[in-house]
Amino acid sequence: MGNADLRDIAVIEDVSFDELDGSVVAVDAHNWLYRYLTTTVKWTNDEVYTTDDGTEVANLVGVVQGLPKFFEADVTPVFVFDGAVTDLKDDEVKRRREQREQYEDELAQARKEDDPVKVARLESRTQRLTDVIVETTRELLALLDVPVVDAPAEGEGQAAYMARKGDVGYVGTEDYDALLFGAPYTLRQLTSSGDPELMDFEATLDEHGLSWEQLVDVALLCGTDFNEGVRGYGPKTAVKAIREHGDLWGVSEAEDIHVENADRIRDLFLDPAVTDEYSIETAIEPDLAAAREFVTDQWEVDADEVARGFERIESSVVQTGLEDWT
Repeated sequence: MGNADLRDIAVIEDVSFDELDGSVVAVDAHNWLYRYLTTTVKWTNDEVYTTDDGTEVANLVGVVQGLPKFFEADVTPVFVFDGAVTDLKDDEVKRRREQREQYEDELAQARKEDDPVKVARLESRTQRLTDVIVETTRELLALLDVPVVDAPAEGEGQAAYMARKGDVGYVGTEDYDALLFGAPYTLRQLTSSGDPELMDFEATLDEHGLSWEQLVDVALLCGTDFNEGVRGYGPKTAVKAIREHGDLWGVSEAEDIHVENADRIRDLFLDPAVTDEYSIETAIEPDLAAAREFVTDQWEVDADEVARGFERIESSVVQTGLEDWT
């Protein structure tokens, strides 16, 4: 179980990037980065993004290749970085670490067997966001004058808060728990080659006759990043139970079940730690020359690998009227 189960009840429709013209998207930075990081590692020779001392900075390739999609649609991305991790997520962090360690063992065996296909697949699965990856990403975004926000806790919670305030039009993430944080509109598939999906919060509530609190209760029954689900409760079963009994506590009493830390997890989604200390400037003035030097000279990324991305960034900024390149 988990938040992916929310897809079964979420109201989602395709949307064209043309319809997003002039909008601002609060992007879950860690989620977006991880998608590009794994893709770059899977499909690119590691010599392209590995420095002489062995440091991997595939993220820089991902950033240069991924930003044009926003700029070409005249969309301003605002990258929201995670802050402190709640102790409620300890079990999930442990599970992911154990899974990565298993993949690392399998990767070592695949290299021993000289299986390049399996090696490429497992290399992408063992990726993690190191301090170097996060720091170099932030430095590159600064050179490109892309807005950055530091969340006090969950990046998605901060992004959803910004969207509810009206400071941004959309939240950008692959995770369905943006619904649980109350993001009015969520864009998924921002790292794919096609148009994104639009997940509608109010339409989802209306579709199932739920309140925001009840939607969170549904997720608690199914399972989230912060708790295991209750056996026998898929999304549709959970919706039915919550509608019948009113809330999680009504279900717990009527059906003799228990969700550990339910109060704390509920509050985490309904009242997340957020900050108002951010500013969003859509008239960006990126320094293309400095950004290219940072990527190819300082961090030794193959210039040919990012040349097209920089060309697209420059061209799209000029086309959308942001001509103050230095």
